[in-house]
Amino acid sequence: MIKNTVLEIRQVKKYFKDVKAVDGITINAVEGEFIALLGPNGAGKTTLLEMIEGIQYPDEGEILINGLGWKKHEKELRAILGISLQENHFIDRLTVREVTELFGSFYTLPIGRIDEVLDLVALTEKQGALTKNLSGGQKQRLALGIALLNNPKIILLDEPTTGLDPAARRNIWEILEKLKKDQGITMILTTHYMEEAEYLCERIIILDKGTILAEGSVHELLQQFDLSEKIVFVSDKTVTREMVPDNGLHALTQNENTYTLRIEDISSYLPSFLAAMKEYNIQYSSLECRKMTLDDLFLSLTGRSLND
Repeated sequence: MIKNTVLEIRQVKKYFKDVKAVDGITINAVEGEFIALLGPNGAGKTTLLEMIEGIQYPDEGEILINGLGWKKHEKELRAILGISLQENHFIDRLTVREVTELFGSFYTLPIGRIDEVLDLVALTEKQGALTKNLSGGQKQRLALGIALLNNPKIILLDEPTTGLDPAARRNIWEILEKLKKDQGITMILTTHYMEEAEYLCERIIILDKGTILAEGSVHELLQQFDLSEKIVFVSDKTVTREMVPDNGLHALTQNENTYTLRIEDISSYLPSFLAAMKEYNIQYSSLECRKMTLDDLFLSLTGRSLND
């Protein structure tokens, strides 16, 4: 089934003095698609999201949402967007329900919508609590609930789980998964958490210094850049490429006493590798086998980690 394009970003640029925050980015999103903008701090994720939200305007290029632009159609676009900013601050002395009703007053909501949203973000039992007494995860769920009040077609989330513990982060993920399944909503998510992008989004766009480095599903990205699997081991002895099996080996790199083998397939390579280490009497204090990740991809493209 052909899905409608709901977001078009065409050669958008945004500069701040000498900083090219967004430098010629083009992205299209279709209805029901979950897209992650993945990159380190300073990659341009938030600036791009703020232009989609209408908070900032591009210096060059065009952004269309359902075929409409911000300068002439702000009212229509506010009605179909849900937005959760990177930082959210609520009035301390208001309850969860009072805050939700306050934001709900900006829209013409059907009877019972407040209750639906509080149930969706698992805050029904906390609706009488003051916002100042909420945990970090509860505040993020409240912010997400507010973004969903108007039944948006597109939801824009800027680092929605930053600073949350793993359990609270997982709660947010489960809510977003339910939205995708039940409502077919389109989501644009900024994050620097690899696992968040992999778990939630079918398309990942890797940004750095205002440009797109790569995009696709996790599988497509790793296939595209031939980042198969790897063995990492630590040894005080020198290991050269001639000492390790060549069959299925892409590369051997060394960082002090840590060695990394990039290989085609761990299961077929590992027995011959262990035999070679025994033959050369190479002792290792640790050995790890794993598939390549998005952080490995980012490192190969930029020489830096996503968390640098």
